[in-house]
Amino acid sequence: MKNLISRLVGKKRIAVAICTAILVTTALGILIHKGTMHTVTIMLDGKKEVVRTHAATVNDMLKDLEITVQAADYVHPSVDSEVADDLEVVYKQARKIVMVQDGEQEEVWSTADTVEEFIKEQELGVDEKDKVTPSKDTKLKADMEVSIDRAFSLNLVVGGKEKQVWSTSTTVADFLKQQGVKLNDLDRVESGLVEKVEAKNTVNVIRIEKVTDVVEEPVDYAVITKNDDSLLKGKEKIEKEGKKGITSKEYEVIKENGKEVKRKLLSEKVVNKKQDKVVAVGTKKLETQESPRATNVNSTSGKEIYVSSTAYTASCHGCSGVTSTGVDLKSNPNAKIIAVDPSVIPMGSKVYVEGYGYATAADKGGAIKGNRIDVFFSSKNDAYRWGVKKVKIRVLD
Repeated sequence: MKNLISRLVGKKRIAVAICTAILVTTALGILIHKGTMHTVTIMLDGKKEVVRTHAATVNDMLKDLEITVQAADYVHPSVDSEVADDLEVVYKQARKIVMVQDGEQEEVWSTADTVEEFIKEQELGVDEKDKVTPSKDTKLKADMEVSIDRAFSLNLVVGGKEKQVWSTSTTVADFLKQQGVKLNDLDRVESGLVEKVEAKNTVNVIRIEKVTDVVEEPVDYAVITKNDDSLLKGKEKIEKEGKKGITSKEYEVIKENGKEVKRKLLSEKVVNKKQDKVVAVGTKKLETQESPRATNVNSTSGKEIYVSSTAYTASCHGCSGVTSTGVDLKSNPNAKIIAVDPSVIPMGSKVYVEGYGYATAADKGGAIKGNRIDVFFSSKNDAYRWGVKKVKIRVLD
């Protein structure tokens, strides 16, 4: 019995020893396996992970992580780099981006994180005046569309003031909105708002305003004449002075760029009434001859002077046939009229002229100055025969 028990205990010890050896070998193997692994930090599309790997190269390590590297993907260091402890690997998977430039579409692959990085990556050379959609700080996503509208220069005229500006807008309406130009109700744009703007175009905004203008305008008075048989023909007397009136007129005025282009009368009212001038005109006929009995030339009354005399007719060149006092010489061919200097011989005076007879000073002329007279004849021949001569005259009244 003792022998049996001894044998059983011996076998048990052998089994325990074998199991212990296996466990020790396995643990030792695991320790050796783990001891030969490399600790690597990897950035996968912006997420940081720490892995332990037996991979010999970066490519093998990524394959172990079930990552298939495409040609457009970003890997740093390169896929054939050896793996070592504390290695840092960056992996970015490329995304398909739809790039649109000036209406032309193209599919490209990019590992950029933002639109701004994408522009630099693709070397698009975007100017600050160009329009980028979406904004540069937008995160890139697969199948995203990035649109670039290149800016171009054109002329903008607003209210007559011109300047050169840059634009990426497609229509006149968009362009004006981009430039901060607000259209008023009456304003006019020479180009249609839906028309497409292009380089070197001119967009002209005409500022139109409608205003009311009230002005006061003078109204001329009329001259009313009436016959007066108590006045000598040719004489006038003002019975009532004329006075101008004032009318207030309200206009609707249309202005374009500050300049008036149209004016319409809306209303009119009298502020001050006009007062017409009334003039009495003499109709009493002149006495063409006086009886020697009425006035005696040898009388001592009146002023006697010597004057230089000439003659004129009613039909001379430039003559109207009407004297300065209103006597129509063509209608009164037998009238005895002389032209005088009123400062020497008062107008309307009766004058006796040697060789001519009794006459009335009823005319004057620019050339008749001082002691000079011009006698009237209805016939040119008589006027020529008179000529120029010195005569004695007597101013009777």
